[in-house]
Amino acid sequence: MKRTQLAHGLDVTSIGLGSAPLGGLFSAVSDADAEATVAKAWSLGVRFFDTAPLYGFGLAEERLGAFLRQQPRESYAISTKVGRLLRTPDSTTVEDDHFKDAPALRPKFDFSYDGVMRSVEESLDRLGLDRVDVLLVHDPDDHYDAAVNGAFRALMRLRDDGTVKAIGSGMNQCEMLTRFAEAVPVDCFLLAGRYTLLDQGALDALFPVCAAKNIGILLGGIYNSGILANPHTGAKFNYEDAGAALVSRAIELDQLCRKHGTELKAAALQFCMAHPAVTVAVMGARNASEVADNIAMSERAVPQAFWQELRAKNLVDARAPLPGGA
Repeated sequence: MKRTQLAHGLDVTSIGLGSAPLGGLFSAVSDADAEATVAKAWSLGVRFFDTAPLYGFGLAEERLGAFLRQQPRESYAISTKVGRLLRTPDSTTVEDDHFKDAPALRPKFDFSYDGVMRSVEESLDRLGLDRVDVLLVHDPDDHYDAAVNGAFRALMRLRDDGTVKAIGSGMNQCEMLTRFAEAVPVDCFLLAGRYTLLDQGALDALFPVCAAKNIGILLGGIYNSGILANPHTGAKFNYEDAGAALVSRAIELDQLCRKHGTELKAAALQFCMAHPAVTVAVMGARNASEVADNIAMSERAVPQAFWQELRAKNLVDARAPLPGGA
């Protein structure tokens, strides 16, 4: 699989495995399916893996670590996140019903310096690893000041002493990531769902500043929580039920793909990877067949005529680069 540089001294595969589904996002995943998912990704050449304490309230980290600690440590890279500590449910924790059959813990927001240091130690315990390669401040939407003055201070120390190779933030929005790019010496961002066939908001400010500052982009949510994998009424967008207008647009994109003899998932993935700011496409999967399908979609032929008609119908932002220069 093609490799690319995410940060100084850190080369990664251009497709990574996202582990939110392994934590039971939307529906439960068995231990056997989780193990088979990671093993399939590995067999197909994936060597970058993303996780977080939030995903299944520790379950995704545990499942990912169970496989990765059997592999040579220098043969892969892994990212996890900080900003949520997992604790016994009480008045300080947050309820989250997105993860099914998860442990009886709940996330507690903590973007303080000490909280981040505890979070890293606890993640390493769950993973069973002695280090991770990338640390990301996770969804600090309402905690900008704490993230800058606490979390990022901790991450910069860990990067400076060589504990991690890269730091950044992972969010479902562009605006705060753009602020972080200007305020903090980050290496990369994980942007979920904000550069897709349905949403090109990253073109306004985030991608230009990242290009100027050489900040890598880990792109998640490429199928926008599922609507670009299977558009229908009731499909998910940004983790919630999609509105009628979004479903209609996704169906229009799907029909255009069918007209040109290709698949919407292939177009969605290859559209994202065509932008030079995108370093890694982080693709979630809940079983081995989904992993294989994701890899296949990156290689599936998408006719140039499709991209030309997509452009002619103004179905994507005119600033978005398309494969083959359409």
